[in-house]
Amino acid sequence: MLVRLIYASRTQASEAELATILRQSRAHNVPLGVTGLLCHADDWFVQVLEGGRSAVNGLYNTIVRDPRHREVTLLAYSEITERRFAGWSMGQVNLARLNPALVLKYAPTTRLDPFELNGSTLERLFEELIATGAIVCS
Repeated sequence: MLVRLIYASRTQASEAELATILRQSRAHNVPLGVTGLLCHADDWFVQVLEGGRSAVNGLYNTIVRDPRHREVTLLAYSEITERRFAGWSMGQVNLARLNPALVLKYAPTTRLDPFELNGSTLERLFEELIATGAIVCS
């Protein structure tokens, strides 16, 4: 059974730590069959994980225990029939290509804060980001 999980967390990760997290995610997610997206800005992460229930649950539990993440908040968890983010072992949102008007479509202001949005809203925003080419790496 496939599931999709979206969470947000606070972090003080440096650019080097973010690069390490992405590299580790990409290396570990492929054998687990986990795909998804990561968005990082200011002091937060928001991530979409898709895959088998056991793999996604295990990965989420690892993230909750990771000291680089604080205030881990589950925003959405659902059983799915197909992946929406299957093209990435862990894609990254290129915030330089983030159109403020697109953020305003889904958020109270042009400043993206995942703690102010629900999971389904973030899913729709990420789908539009895919369509606009704002997702980088695989």
